[in-house]
Amino acid sequence: MSNAVLGLRLKQQLTLTPRLQQSVKLLQLSALECVQELHQAIAQNPFLEESAESAESPDPRAEREEAAEDSSRADLDFSSSGGGGGGGEETPDWTEWTASPSTLHDSLREQLLLLGLTERDHVLANLIIDALDDDGFLRLPLEDVSALVPGAAPGELETALRIVQTLEPSGIAARSLGECLALQLEAMDRDTPGRNIALEVVQNRLSMMAARDNTRLLDALGCSEEDLRLAMELIRSLDPRPGSKVGTFEPRAIVPDVIVRKEKKRWVVTVNSAIYPRIRVNQQYADYFRQARDGETALLAQHLQEARWLVRNLEQRFLTIQRVAEAVVARQRNFFEYGDLAMRPLTLREIADELGLHESTVSRATSHKFMATPRGVVAFKRFFSRQLATTSGGSCSATAIRALLREFIAAEDRRNPLSDVQLTELLADRGVKVARRTVTKYRRSMQLPAVDFRRA
Repeated sequence: MSNAVLGLRLKQQLTLTPRLQQSVKLLQLSALECVQELHQAIAQNPFLEESAESAESPDPRAEREEAAEDSSRADLDFSSSGGGGGGGEETPDWTEWTASPSTLHDSLREQLLLLGLTERDHVLANLIIDALDDDGFLRLPLEDVSALVPGAAPGELETALRIVQTLEPSGIAARSLGECLALQLEAMDRDTPGRNIALEVVQNRLSMMAARDNTRLLDALGCSEEDLRLAMELIRSLDPRPGSKVGTFEPRAIVPDVIVRKEKKRWVVTVNSAIYPRIRVNQQYADYFRQARDGETALLAQHLQEARWLVRNLEQRFLTIQRVAEAVVARQRNFFEYGDLAMRPLTLREIADELGLHESTVSRATSHKFMATPRGVVAFKRFFSRQLATTSGGSCSATAIRALLREFIAAEDRRNPLSDVQLTELLADRGVKVARRTVTKYRRSMQLPAVDFRRA
């Protein structure tokens, strides 16, 4: 039988205080997520309020000093000059203009309502829609689907499938790639050049096309090379995953965290404060709380402390993002002057060392953050790219190489497009040493098709 032993043991351990945890959380949020977090905090914390007064945007450094002098009157006002802040009642919410995402299944069900089907056909068609995957394919055999409907006649589900296949987008509810492409071709006009040959290929000769065996295709189809070329181009224009584009929600707008503009030959960085609510600690409630310290007030004391932390941590978020943005703009000045080709290599560690911050802090300050510039809205992460060597002994950024590749492909002869090997040679002529597989990776990251698909 073991004996219990009582002893002391000393150890060192790093822990994050609640205030530091809140600061880290706020810093890594995107602009819209931060706005949502602030509104949620205002709704849940009785000591926080949103100021409706218009005021000029303060200097974050001066605001931090003021908060340090009087913590009980911690206040933060990040409104734009002229009262353009996001906290006023008259300021519309951007989400009111943003459509909620609709899934593929929702879209198909809405189309079913317009067909005037019988109740039985409507139920079976909905069953087919429920069985579709995100790409719009019916992967389950009809026999497995019919098991969910006791008493279904053999041809009923087949009829329901044909009904669903008439819906948009074309090619939906196909059971194979060939059927998907055939449905899209059948939806085209009958006089579309190359349509009939393309139908024959996708229905019976798809494996030959995949193997690029044009000789056997010409023999099997009995057509000319020009007719086969038209059919191939028509097939390549089809969508092999018709359901993937429906229900994909993309933000209608990106809210920048900072705004960069040129003033008297200087690039100036300012925090985009207009979208944030002006929050502050309700001083009247705080005074009442201090005067009535009786009974169980631990919960209220915690709310008051969290309110003060939130105001200071939000100020720290703005200050950190602005410092990082200013350092990035100073390093990438040539980009703002000349474009992507002038982008220089940059790492998070360089910015961290310059500002005296930890690399993880810089990473959080640049994740999901955007910068409004005269060259458009640019993600912070775009300014950080790996360094690649040049033949002259210098270096260039991966962003500059992508810009070069885009220029080469845009200027190529469509009848004789450039292969990845030729693109690698062109980069070498410019003094940039990269491998062919690197060129392929960059081309794919820019969603530029391969040489065969760019040939006109």
